[in-house]
Amino acid sequence: MAVTSWLESLRAAEKTALLQDGKRMVHYLFPDGKEMAEEYDEKTSELLVRKWRVKNALGALGQWQLEVGEPVLSGAGSLGSELIKESNANPIFMRKDTKTSFQWRIRNLPYPKDVYSVSVAQKERCVIVRTTNKKYYKKFSIPDLDRHQLPLDDSALSFAHANCTLIISVRFAQTWHQEELPLPHLLPWLQASQALVSEAKGGPGG
Repeated sequence: MAVTSWLESLRAAEKTALLQDGKRMVHYLFPDGKEMAEEYDEKTSELLVRKWRVKNALGALGQWQLEVGEPVLSGAGSLGSELIKESNANPIFMRKDTKTSFQWRIRNLPYPKDVYSVSVAQKERCVIVRTTNKKYYKKFSIPDLDRHQLPLDDSALSFAHANCTLIISVRFAQTWHQEELPLPHLLPWLQASQALVSEAKGGPGG
C-alpha cells in the first residue's frame, strides 16, 4: 500500500527537530540522499513549510525546492527600482493548505473570475489554470497524491477569486488526515526527542 510505503520511508529517515519561535521544525534525511524540511505551527500542528533538496548527477546538493509555503523573493536588492516594481507585479504562486483541502493562491491576477478556467488533466495527474485572454497559464501537480498513488478527483476541485488572487482548492479525502500527514505519526518521537527539548531551551544548534 502506497501510504504504508511513504510512512515507512519517513520512519527510516534520519530526523532532527527543534522548537523555535512557535514553530516545530523537522529535517529528514532519507536513505537515498534526498532531504525534506518541514515547519509546523506548534499549537495547531498546521503545516507551514515543506521543501525538498536532492543531489545532482555529480553528487552536489541542489537548491531547496518549495512544495508548501510562501516563496521568498530573492535578488530584489540587486535590481533597479523599476525592475523591482515589475517583478512584484508578476503572479506569485504559493501553496498553503487548510484543514479540509489542499489550497493554492496565485496573487497579482487582476482579471474577473469568469476569465479563468481551472481543470484536472487526468492523464497527467495535474491541475491546469488558463485564462480566456491568454494572459496566464499554469500547470501543477499535487505531490502528496502522487506519493500515495491516490486519484485526483475532478469533483474535489473548486476555485474562487478575490482581491486579485485566484484561490484553488482540492478537497481532502475523508481519511487524509488520519493516514497521510507525517506529523501525527511522528509526534511521539518529536515529543520524546531530547534534541527537541535541548534546542527549545538553548536555541538552534550549529
